[in-house]
Amino acid sequence: MKRKSLILLGLLALPVVGYFTATKWAIRHETLTLYDPTRDNRPVAVELTVRRDKELRAIAGMTTLPVAVLSNGNTVKFTEYSFLANLFAARGYLAISIQQDTDADGPLATKAEEPYAGRIATYERGVTNILFAIDRLKLMGANADYGHLTLIGHSNGGDISMYFAKVHPELVRRVVTLDSLRVPFMTDGKFRILAIRANDPDFKADPGVVPDPYICKMFGIRVLQTEYRHTDMSDRGPDRAKTTVVAMLDQFLADEGALTSIPEMMEPDPIPQMIEPDPMTGNLERP
Repeated sequence: MKRKSLILLGLLALPVVGYFTATKWAIRHETLTLYDPTRDNRPVAVELTVRRDKELRAIAGMTTLPVAVLSNGNTVKFTEYSFLANLFAARGYLAISIQQDTDADGPLATKAEEPYAGRIATYERGVTNILFAIDRLKLMGANADYGHLTLIGHSNGGDISMYFAKVHPELVRRVVTLDSLRVPFMTDGKFRILAIRANDPDFKADPGVVPDPYICKMFGIRVLQTEYRHTDMSDRGPDRAKTTVVAMLDQFLADEGALTSIPEMMEPDPIPQMIEPDPMTGNLERP
């Protein structure tokens, strides 16, 4: 069984390696720091990731880029989610990775007796960071749809993403969380939710964060379990973990539309679904 699993992961990894190699030529990354005058010039660092051909079309007013906002986990830098930003960019999105915390913010609160372990102020600051970055980027960049956001975040960044959706549902198209732990998922069905969960005894979600399967099915919440650790869900994680997360996210996005076309010389290899062995013969066959 273990050998079959390794074969499956190996077959899945080959196209994804090609994807990462190809997209570095097709995708542009830009890092800049914005300063919020309403908060004593608080620095808000962002990284923009966008397909060059799509960006040029948007600048010319020929298309409008969908927008994905990525929020970092605690102690992880906003630039350490390139495997996610590249996927969104390959699909024609403008991916905006935001550094949600600074050294001056201090450590995260952990107060078991308070809602969200006492982190409401952290989440409110994250919401303000997102709104501020969006307002500035509207004036600076290509034509993009900032009114229908895809929010994605890891750990504390996932909680910020879900909290943003709670207070500004009118701006949200979908939410993706990577092992968020504190903020309960919304269950009103206003937008789609994907939750990719880790298998880590040191990081457990608070009671009520992840709804039971019946509620998830009723309100279109997709919860996918992985074998990886909480800290694996960034660029620091092993390639197998990133491959798995990318495949899950790509399938979730594909449910609403196929991968947008890319010029032939820059086209990344498609990311396939998991290959399952034939139950009768044990041979690997594509679904």
